[in-house]
Amino acid sequence: MEKHVLVILPHPDDETLAMGGTIILQSRAGTPVTYVCGTLGEMGRNMGKPFFASRESLPRLREAELREACAVLGVSDIRLLGIRDKTVEFVDRDQLVNRLMAMIEEIRPSLVLTYHPLFSVHPDHMAMGAATVEAVGRIPADRRPPVHYRAFGPGVEVLGPPDYVVDATEVLEAKMKAIGAHRSQTEGMLERMASDPEARKRMEEMRSKESYWIHKYE
Repeated sequence: MEKHVLVILPHPDDETLAMGGTIILQSRAGTPVTYVCGTLGEMGRNMGKPFFASRESLPRLREAELREACAVLGVSDIRLLGIRDKTVEFVDRDQLVNRLMAMIEEIRPSLVLTYHPLFSVHPDHMAMGAATVEAVGRIPADRRPPVHYRAFGPGVEVLGPPDYVVDATEVLEAKMKAIGAHRSQTEGMLERMASDPEARKRMEEMRSKESYWIHKYE
């Protein structure tokens, strides 16, 4: 287990869907986990099923959902960057990198988790991953924490097999509870799981494994 894990991702629910099992395993072992969340996901298309949110209420709702999910995951240190959803790639890159670098220097994590800068589908995912890799890279090598990232989507096969896979089977129930906390985004998925045993089986198999690649600084 790690001394302190720093998770840097752009949206509420990324921490749970992408890395929830890893976070739970670390937090249950006594490892402090800090989540730096770039946006509040206010441009998300999902607003519950049936709708119970509006464009105006969604940011507050998603922040509340994030805090509920993090309580399940065992994360009490949540840092909100306040970037507008779907604009991470357009913010001042140097300013974002400096903000992340300051947090890394403050927290001194033994591990940083983020998205792959090229293979994580959503522009916000990739932009936050790229900024994280750059921020860590600016830290002197003798104090630089390792960066491990999730990668998925078209073209990911060029990376080869993941460096390691976290088996989250033993904490899957807690991970699914955290997924349920992000109700505005996941209610439809959870309804399908409840009504279709095969869909439930596929989803549980997918969510019980979290694959990571290790960034190699030159």
